[in-house]
Amino acid sequence: MGKVVAVAAVVCTAAVCAAAVLMMRHRMKSSGRWAKAEAILRELEENCGTPTAKLRQVADAMTVEMHAGLASEGGSKLKMLISYVDSLPTGDEKGVFYSLDLGGTNFRVLRVQLSGKEKCVVKKESKEFSIPAHLMVGSSHELFDFIAAALANFVATEGEDFVLPPGRQRELGFTFSFPVRQLSLASGTLIKWTKGFLIEDTIGQDIVAELTKAMERVGLDMHVTALVNDTVGTLAGGRYNNPDVIAAVILGTGTNAAYVERANAIPKWHGPLPKSGDMVINMEWGNFRSSHLPLTEYDKSLDAESLNPGEQIFEKIISGMYLAEVVRLVLCRLAEEASFFGDDIPTKLRIPFILRTPDMAAMHHDNSADLKVVGSKLKDTLEIPNSSLKMRKMIVEICDIVATRGARLSAAGILGILKKLGRDTVKEGEKQMSVIVLDGALFEHYSEFRNCLKNTLKELLREEVSESVNIELSKDGSGIGAALIAASHSQYLETEES
Repeated sequence: MGKVVAVAAVVCTAAVCAAAVLMMRHRMKSSGRWAKAEAILRELEENCGTPTAKLRQVADAMTVEMHAGLASEGGSKLKMLISYVDSLPTGDEKGVFYSLDLGGTNFRVLRVQLSGKEKCVVKKESKEFSIPAHLMVGSSHELFDFIAAALANFVATEGEDFVLPPGRQRELGFTFSFPVRQLSLASGTLIKWTKGFLIEDTIGQDIVAELTKAMERVGLDMHVTALVNDTVGTLAGGRYNNPDVIAAVILGTGTNAAYVERANAIPKWHGPLPKSGDMVINMEWGNFRSSHLPLTEYDKSLDAESLNPGEQIFEKIISGMYLAEVVRLVLCRLAEEASFFGDDIPTKLRIPFILRTPDMAAMHHDNSADLKVVGSKLKDTLEIPNSSLKMRKMIVEICDIVATRGARLSAAGILGILKKLGRDTVKEGEKQMSVIVLDGALFEHYSEFRNCLKNTLKELLREEVSESVNIELSKDGSGIGAALIAASHSQYLETEES
């Protein structure tokens, strides 16, 4: 009997030892995984670093590229497009004006009643329409007939509150957010379609002429006064409300900037100088690139796999379409090299763009004790059901690193514009305010990004200068801005003045 007990004790001890060895191995393996994950995280943090000195170099490079782009066509990665908008709204504009905002699968029409400085915008109404999928790949004739018919139906609902002076045509500002070679304020040829549109017979055609012919076909008597980019429209909307607005930046799915330049500082402008002495420049700053930009292996991978390799580098590190994709690529490396999510790499994690920036923002903003939002996003979006608090904390840190880099570089870009205009310093005895209006869901809804951008700009400007520079949100500035540009360039202005 004693022998049996002794043997059992030996077997039991051996089993305990084996379990202990397995547990130790598991801990060592787990410890090794976390050490590898930590190393990947610290490398990301270092490579995404944006110390003040580097941001100043980025701002200087932006200013240099702005000068080059204004000097000659193709002289810079920044296109620095002349918008032909030489006067922005002042608040004196009166009358009924329309805008049409076409930038994707939906388009919006808007009308405003303007009553000069006393009341400004008395009333505005808008309606959104969805473009059927077959019209996005059909013919130019079909697409613009659909748009013109929708616009005509909207005009038909114009109430008595909107007063059009007798004998006048209605006027329209047309926001068209596709690549266009602008020829004048109210004409421009389509370079290429993007965002799922592919209508071959529109390429190379004057977009305003196409819309005008369609309006004539549906019997709508309306004059297209201005063809504008959405960033230029945002600038006009901002200036209407505040005469100190000098620039507009869009930080949404994509990014761009526009600002007011002195016409005599544009060497590539060959026409007579406008009476105002000003010209709005559409920078197309998403295409900016510089050796000073802190690019990582993840950015290079994202760029190589994109539809436009080597293009839009600035946009790919600061805008809403790409921020979460960088986070996904970091998580992929963690999964592959540090078994971050266990021995198997989650299938969903391999799908490009499955993680969206609103998901990233929600995780970054999670302030619950157990980071519950992070856990639910991993479960619902990536089908990762089990995640430890340690894992969730690391994911929040990755979001913070990527968002911080984007926000700080955005601030450096704004500093570049201020430097070009000589507004990065305060001249003695001069009290000038510089207001930059920002539009876009990234800036509006991602508060960590927004606050970081604002704080970084203060950091880059000396205290006395930062007091004279304001960043303001301009919600839906481009829609009303196009109507306001139509008002400030109305075909009836000269007759009113004479």
